[in-house]
Amino acid sequence: MPKQIHLNLFEMNTPGHISHGLWVHPDNNRHRFNEIGFWTELAEILEAGLFDAVFIADVIGAYDGFRGGPETALREGVQIPNNDPLLVVPAMAAVTKHLGFAVTFSTSYEPPFAWARRLSTVDHLTNGRVGWNVVTSYLPNAARNFGLADEIEHDHRYAIADEYLDVTYKLWEGSWDDDAVQLDRDQRVYTDPAKVRYINHDGEHYRVAGPHLSEPSPQRTPVIFQAGVSDAGKAFAAKHAEAVFIGGRTVADLRGHVNDIRTASAVHGRGRDAVRFFPGAAVIVGRNDDEVARKVAEFERLRSIDGHLAHAGAGLDWSQYPREERIADIIARKDPGYQRIERRYDPDFTVGEIVDQFSKISRGAFFVAGTPKEVADTLIGWLDDADVDGFNLRQFLTPGTAEDISTLLIPELQRRGRYRESYADGETLRERLFGAGHARLPDTHPGARYRDPAVRAEAGFSTGKPIPAGVSV
Repeated sequence: MPKQIHLNLFEMNTPGHISHGLWVHPDNNRHRFNEIGFWTELAEILEAGLFDAVFIADVIGAYDGFRGGPETALREGVQIPNNDPLLVVPAMAAVTKHLGFAVTFSTSYEPPFAWARRLSTVDHLTNGRVGWNVVTSYLPNAARNFGLADEIEHDHRYAIADEYLDVTYKLWEGSWDDDAVQLDRDQRVYTDPAKVRYINHDGEHYRVAGPHLSEPSPQRTPVIFQAGVSDAGKAFAAKHAEAVFIGGRTVADLRGHVNDIRTASAVHGRGRDAVRFFPGAAVIVGRNDDEVARKVAEFERLRSIDGHLAHAGAGLDWSQYPREERIADIIARKDPGYQRIERRYDPDFTVGEIVDQFSKISRGAFFVAGTPKEVADTLIGWLDDADVDGFNLRQFLTPGTAEDISTLLIPELQRRGRYRESYADGETLRERLFGAGHARLPDTHPGARYRDPAVRAEAGFSTGKPIPAGVSV
């Protein structure tokens, strides 16, 4: 069987996600993002198109590093206004039976106990169709929104995230037995107390007594997604991630990142095939060359250069630099935002070259515009050459991009045997990625160790009293 392509639609609860300026297009519905109907209609389109999932991004700060404030982001709708990504999932789940949901949430600023309960709740409500895109947040404004003077240092954010994940695994995997809920009316026992325990986590960053407040959900631990290709990000992914939203400047670059994570995952005892990989891709598909050319011309005419510059800066104002300035020099001086551009751009690029890229809709290694045959050829080539599993597809129009992919591209992929013909009834999101019977974390995943009574005892789990203040376990 040829390798099947998995497709997620890349979304955000905002009028301007990535295709900046296109909210003004007369066929774009992005201004309706506050309406529940916007999300339910989109979910129905995606389910009809047999998409794997909708992957919902998030930021918890404003892009205020461009030209000294948030004015450009506000004027251009650059991820502001934006709403909570998790809250639209139950509405989308209510009108679908199969579509999955990957929701972005940061480990840097909110404690893990409440988040674990919210995600368990949604895993119950979706019958096991939810995943968590683990991020550590990078916007300086996000840090200030939670009482810090500036961003937490990059690698330290990942150290915090590592413990954050450990807490959630203890809650999801170790706090309740599968058969804890008895529902015994005769004996008047709803839950057997002997099958529920405190987690008694006492770590460097978090103290959490437990027990988890939700009974085990269909997946227990939702599918763990992760994004980023820094050294710390790849190390984190190799240990924790089941799916990675991954990038690269070229196909060869991307394949190198994939191989790094596969190799490190094997070192952790998880095996080279423990992670699924999803690069972001921009796809414009039309019925013929004229239709494709018209769409590309429309999108390029309406795109906002200022919007893209505000988004790309993340604390760096490109307009403050001469066009001939090299990225390597900005990195060497450690100007604001240098860490992010170090990971995104070739150091030999100049500021002028980067600014010029933003005028092109086709920027980036993973862009294709063409007929269904041409786009399918390209996606299959990327999939096979880069050793990835599918794509997070960027939107240009809502719902137009999803409709084009559903009605034009996916049938072409199906004709080639590279895309599913139907969903499997009752499968969880994890089973969609790893196969039937894999609804729970595999035994090789670090979160699964808390199922072991001996590990639980060593970690401080208890059915007795929780840890008192000031006492270490």
